[in-house]
Amino acid sequence: MLEQYIRDRLKEKDILLMTHIVMGYPSFDASLDVVETMAKAGVDLMELQIPFSEPIADGPVILAANQKSLEGGATVRRCMDFAREAARRFDIPFLFMSYYNILHRYGVARFAGAMAESRMRGAIVPDLPPEEGGEYTAAMADRNLDPIYIYAPTTPPDRMAYIDGFARGFIYCVARKGVTGAETDFSTDLERYLARCRQATRLPLAVGFGVKSRADVDFLKGKADIAVVGSQTIRLMDREGTGAVDGFIRSLR
Repeated sequence: MLEQYIRDRLKEKDILLMTHIVMGYPSFDASLDVVETMAKAGVDLMELQIPFSEPIADGPVILAANQKSLEGGATVRRCMDFAREAARRFDIPFLFMSYYNILHRYGVARFAGAMAESRMRGAIVPDLPPEEGGEYTAAMADRNLDPIYIYAPTTPPDRMAYIDGFARGFIYCVARKGVTGAETDFSTDLERYLARCRQATRLPLAVGFGVKSRADVDFLKGKADIAVVGSQTIRLMDREGTGAVDGFIRSLR
């Protein structure tokens, strides 16, 4: 189980690192090279985003990567094949991240089956609330996969407790309102919010949206269990190429 993997890793590290790529950006071959680089640099978990035309939780950096991947011919089937190869080659948990329209059009049960065949460990579907996700959570449970649900700073305590009843693996705590890629204020307000998250669930906490430096990761130590880095890696790739990823990931430690 994903939760047990995280707890076992936390016996060796004070915080884990999860990274995010958009499959097929800038190409599928380059994406696999980036996955290899990240795995060798010590990443503990990784999100593989299936590109979608309207990624509503994502800011301009990841939105552009989605669009370019689709323009390059990315399909769900090709992403499944890519994920299977990544999981075969690298011994860390991989999760899918995408939007519910992808699952709906593919077929939810079929999607969960393909996830299991590709050796994925879970999925993050940010636009699917638990009260509308009965088919999804059942299909995930049937395949022993973890549905990752989300807390936000605006989520009240009773809603957090409700979400916790459906979540498995870990809770993804959005560090601020808005979309990915913008600035996050790593301050006492974030600390208080994460304390509320900790009270609401027994699961490990991952924090994303705006994590982009070692100082940010250090701030989260003792407050969360996983730091999630996404947009900043893509920015770096856009500026300096995929060769810059290794040094950046290692700098976060």
